[in-house]
This record gives sequence, structure tokens and C-alpha cells, in this order.
Amino acid sequence: MKLAIMQPYFMPYIGYWQLMNAVDTYVVYDNIEYTKKGWFNRNRILLNGKDYLFTIPVKKDSDYLDVCERYVADDFKKEKLLNMFSEAYRKAPYYSNIYPEIEKMVLYSDTNLFKYIYNSICVVKELLGIETKIIISSSINIDHSLKGKDKVIAICNELGASDYYNAIGGQSLYDKKEFKDNGIELKFLKSELVPYKQFKNDFVAGLSIIDVMMFNSSEEIKCLLDNYTLI
Repeated sequence: MKLAIMQPYFMPYIGYWQLMNAVDTYVVYDNIEYTKKGWFNRNRILLNGKDYLFTIPVKKDSDYLDVCERYVADDFKKEKLLNMFSEAYRKAPYYSNIYPEIEKMVLYSDTNLFKYIYNSICVVKELLGIETKIIISSSINIDHSLKGKDKVIAICNELGASDYYNAIGGQSLYDKKEFKDNGIELKFLKSELVPYKQFKNDFVAGLSIIDVMMFNSSEEIKCLLDNYTLI
């Protein structure tokens, strides 16, 4: 069984979904520390021909809480964010199909940050036609005080994974021999960000999956999901 593990991000770039689509089971961390400078609650879209960073505001709290212990801010102006998405993409070819789904995700009522993000992950997964099974990390029967590779290997062993896929950035963190010694084949997925037409602008790579869905058909997205290299 092929397994991947990732943090929860709000509408992340296509590499996140390529990794999910490449495996049989995808574990999403809920019991992982929230970091202000991370990508949990923010991403980039195309606005007026340039990349623009948007953010889901989070309530002020301890810097040491896990993402499942954080909450969306009470003053989150959902309609303002939706208006920005609409202004950015209302002339995109698949706007009429995708915007209503984005609206449902942004207007989702649960204020727990993990649940809010996780809902968006599940919705996008269905929109992209990805059939991979998703498991929330805290539901797995392991010692959750473990860190780094030890926690990853414990999850792989508990779920019976033969192969562990990690994003290419993990090459500096994980050693293939260590995983091999534990009966797990470690592979790194390198995303290929294939250009597609974004209005009449020069292509801006690595934007939120919102951008991909606004400019590409279901069949085109399936092809984009398969554009990666395993190392």
C-alpha cells in the first residue's frame, strides 16, 4: 500500500493533490503545531495578472497549540474573500462551475481551524476526482509524542504501508536506507508545474488549486495531476 502524509492546507497548489492522487492512503495531520508563517490558512491566486496572497484569519492564541486547537477569527469577512475570488476569476472559462463550490467551502460554518481546512480538502478532492482514502492522523493508534521520521515510520507500520511517498522537499529530512531498514520503500515526488492559459497573462506557476480549476477542464486537470516524477 502506498501512503503519503501531509499537513492540512487551505486550497493548496496542485503538488499537494498530485501527491494525494499518487497514493492509496493519504494521512492529514491534525495534531501538528500550527505555525504562523506556514501555509495552513493562506495561499495565492491570480489577481490582476499577478500572484496575490490571501489569508483565512485565525484567532490569537498560544503559539504552541496544534492546528486542531486553533480557531478561525470571529471577524473573518467571508463575503469579502468571496468577492475577491469572484473579481479575480469571473471571466475564467470554468468560473460558473467552480465558484459555487468555493462559496460552500468559504462559508463552511465550523470555526475549528482544522475542521474548516479539512472540509475544503474533502470538497476539492471530490471536484478533482481523486479516489484516495483520507485518514486523520490523531485517529491512528501510535505514540503521538513521536516526532519527524519516527512518527512517519510508526504511521506507515500501523497502516501497513509498503511505500511512503513524500514531497521532494523531504529529501533533506528523510533517508531512504532508514525507511528500507523498517520495510518501507521511500520515494520523493517532484511536481511538474505544466503551464496552462491564464487569461492573456504570462503563466504564474504554483498558485492555489482554485486557479487550476478555474482555467482547466476535468480532463485537463487529470493530466496535470499525473505530471510528476518519482525519485
